[in-house]
Amino acid sequence: MSKRDVFEYALLRVVPRVHRGEFFNAGVVVYCRAKGFVAARTVLDEAKLRALDPGADVTGVRAALYAVEGVCRGGTDAGQAAGDDAGRRFRWLIAPRSTVIQPSPVHSGLTTDPAAEVERLLDLLVR
Repeated sequence: MSKRDVFEYALLRVVPRVHRGEFFNAGVVVYCRAKGFVAARTVLDEAKLRALDPGADVTGVRAALYAVEGVCRGGTDAGQAAGDDAGRRFRWLIAPRSTVIQPSPVHSGLTTDPAAEVERLLDLLVR
């Protein structure tokens, strides 16, 4: 049996009208310390967004979601977080905030393949 490592994940929620507290899941961020792995994948359901806020800035929301993916990738896409290790980037992304894109509470599990967990969780909890 392959060695299983602990991983953590948080959902990315779109909250178009923060004062109303309505949201839907639009992505997942996965971190595995043992592998030095952090990644995010997002899928924006524009119909859900427009149902909650017909005047929502779809382009802005999509850009914010892509920015999370960029921070996870590191390098020039990560902006100020470019020099941070995977753990610091994950912790920064999952810090509570009151914006249109918000992280869920953090959950954990065991995996042999953190990259596969990103897709599995996206299918299970977002799509």
